[in-house]
Amino acid sequence: MAGHSKWANIKHRKAAQDAKRGKIFTKLIRELTTAAREGGSDAAANPRLRAAVDKALSNNMTRDTIDRAVKRGAGELDGQQLETVVYEGYGPGGTAVMVECMTDNRNRTVSEVRHAFSKSGGNLGTDGSVAYLFEKKGVISYGEADEETLMEAALEAGADDVVVNDDNSIDVYTQWEEFGAVKDALDAGGLVSDNAEVTMIPSTKAELDEETAPKLLRLIDMLEDLDDVQEVYHNGDISDELAELL
Repeated sequence: MAGHSKWANIKHRKAAQDAKRGKIFTKLIRELTTAAREGGSDAAANPRLRAAVDKALSNNMTRDTIDRAVKRGAGELDGQQLETVVYEGYGPGGTAVMVECMTDNRNRTVSEVRHAFSKSGGNLGTDGSVAYLFEKKGVISYGEADEETLMEAALEAGADDVVVNDDNSIDVYTQWEEFGAVKDALDAGGLVSDNAEVTMIPSTKAELDEETAPKLLRLIDMLEDLDDVQEVYHNGDISDELAELL
């Protein structure tokens, strides 16, 4: 598995903007609530909740806010009932796109997602049309770390792979069910990550050019701005040189 500047790439560009923090927190709270409702409030026994907690902490959410969301999901507090829905489609340049949503109204959500695809030169596909191109993985990212120390600790903790990117950042990949255990082991060893989440990793990439890259970015922006959308995954590959021009 090879990587290039993954930690600095497009996926995290919006998360760094303070103006987006309120929307990000809303999405994180919805994920915490739903994960607790579906798998219980014990993060140690609920891999989805554990991943949601770590992602919330990576985005500087307070423990109090996290605990309230978990309690609401577990039925200890009143709250909105949401369901998780995943839509699949094709974006500009032949890219595969998966859109994870949480909604209380499927008709509204699919209409908004379909509109974003059509406005950006893509189209919504059927269930299973692109899901086979992605694998659910835990990713623990380090902006700076000693490569040898991290690699030894990660593999000993049960990680699948350790990738050193072109910008010297390091990504540790795990089976998503083992994400919490591996992160705990690395934290215990004094290796504090910059970002930690369970995500969908594409098995193949679609290389984009100056014409198709802006169209994909527009699609991602439109989808991420929808209230019901939690995550957008894609296999578009934009070179660092091209990304600097966009």
